[in-house]
Amino acid sequence: MWPACAGRVAEGEDNMNAAYIAKGLKKARESGGGWVACCPCHEDNNPSLSLRDADGKVLAKCHAGCEQDAVVEALKGLGLWPKRKRTARRIVAEYNYTDATGDVLYQVVRTDPKGFLQRYRDGAGGWIWKKHPQQVLYHLREVLESPIVFVVEGEKDAEQLREHGFTATTNAGGAKAPWLPEFTTALAGREVILVPDRDAAGYARVKTIARALLGKVMRLFYLELEDGKDASEWFERGHSELELIHLLDPEEISQ
Repeated sequence: MWPACAGRVAEGEDNMNAAYIAKGLKKARESGGGWVACCPCHEDNNPSLSLRDADGKVLAKCHAGCEQDAVVEALKGLGLWPKRKRTARRIVAEYNYTDATGDVLYQVVRTDPKGFLQRYRDGAGGWIWKKHPQQVLYHLREVLESPIVFVVEGEKDAEQLREHGFTATTNAGGAKAPWLPEFTTALAGREVILVPDRDAAGYARVKTIARALLGKVMRLFYLELEDGKDASEWFERGHSELELIHLLDPEEISQ
């Protein structure tokens, strides 16, 4: 019997099972439905490492007492331990962040499975997959040209509002991304409508932005779209730009 703590469990690759691992070690032989071989962690002349397959994974145990972490690291070093399979990500949307003249600085890409990554051109036809050193508001040029701007959480929400005739922006990185002084500067002197995602992180983000904008913008409003978790879902549920205009008597945040 293999005790519950017998070994580290790892997701197996198609060709990396107990037999494959054992055959890469000294004195490998089949034994009791599994394999035994010399443990790579100590001088082992009498094979003490047991290996077996279980539900597409591999279990390993050194019966001479080697620590499981040490066994796994030794097998990894020999290229004999299964690596976790990575799920391929597919890009489903690209959002361009531009400077004040409209030139693209960087992109936020949305992937499936759901994820968000930043990238910018490397000057040689490729991409650098990291945060750009100059962070700007989404659709910065439009923001600078508009007297009224919606601030939402996420590029998808900004695009939904833009499709319905409004100027809308956000910053890259989601609810936990810092609100930078240059974002406040870009919005200075405008009427700003803050539309939160209806969750704890969304409410906290709006409070942070409101504190930064107070005294810097002409007027500051808070508008919660109650039929949906965010602006995108609100529109997807059949609401229109005319309905939003009727709602635009939001609570003004005191200056």
